[in-house]
Amino acid sequence: MNEMYSAMSVRRRYEVWFIRMGLADGSGAWWFRYLLMNPSRGGCAGDTHGAPVQVWATWFPRGEKPQTFIQGYTLDLLHTSRRKSVPFHLEVDRNRIDEIACCGKLEVDGHSISWNLQYESTFRATLSDKGWIGFSRTPHSDAVFSGEVVLDGRRFSGQPLGFGVQGHNCGYRHRNFWTWSHAYFSEKGKHPSTLETLTYEMPLGLVFRKAVFYHSGQVFLFRNLKERERNRESMHWSFECQNKGGVGLEAFIDGSGPSIHRLPYLKTDCGGRFEVSNNSLASAMIVIQKPGGQSERLYTSNGAVLEMVG
Repeated sequence: MNEMYSAMSVRRRYEVWFIRMGLADGSGAWWFRYLLMNPSRGGCAGDTHGAPVQVWATWFPRGEKPQTFIQGYTLDLLHTSRRKSVPFHLEVDRNRIDEIACCGKLEVDGHSISWNLQYESTFRATLSDKGWIGFSRTPHSDAVFSGEVVLDGRRFSGQPLGFGVQGHNCGYRHRNFWTWSHAYFSEKGKHPSTLETLTYEMPLGLVFRKAVFYHSGQVFLFRNLKERERNRESMHWSFECQNKGGVGLEAFIDGSGPSIHRLPYLKTDCGGRFEVSNNSLASAMIVIQKPGGQSERLYTSNGAVLEMVG
């Protein structure tokens, strides 16, 4: 699911491999992003942040403002596995991501960030697959991360170090609006559960909606999401849904607070930027209603990520 889709001859396309890792001690979360954009065009040459290959690192400290570090690279430094082949790898300068590990080293604006992580999981999912138009895949949905991150001499290390998700997205263009969330629920003595949800705009006024809930070794798919609240300013999102088997789900994602991060993304046509709001230290609560009338509640105070555009 991580294998490269984009050809180096394509002029307009983005492809990104990312990691959201909430630290096991609850002190914060890390977001790493490996981006390939418009390779044949050389990215967006007229923009100072338009390099065709980019590596992003964002630190979400609990109770404080997030910090983002972005470094761009030329295509001659890029080495990748062949298109649509496994095992996958992408490497640029001192940064690399593959099927089970990633590492990096950035020197940006006087800051030094390095990481060396390994990850494993038991569940993967495809949220959306529209062929050439784009896709959203999750090779590691219930990821457990081990290794270390070092920011300006401050070391984060552990076995495990944190929990979260590793994803892979690609598209001809970014959607005009989307809402995406991933929540990792951990209960002592039980296997973790995850809920990943995606909505975005489609042609003819249609909206794509899908939620994938992994719980007790079972996969529950929901498509008829009914939003109760979607507020990009305060970063609140709630919805309810029911699958064909009669299982109901209510979800409340709270991405408010100092960890809200608003970043400009480049459009793939190089025609400007748009704002992406992300909180990788969000809380989440879900209530599962079973056909027999039984209900179950899951909650995480910092194991969720919420992202909104438009």
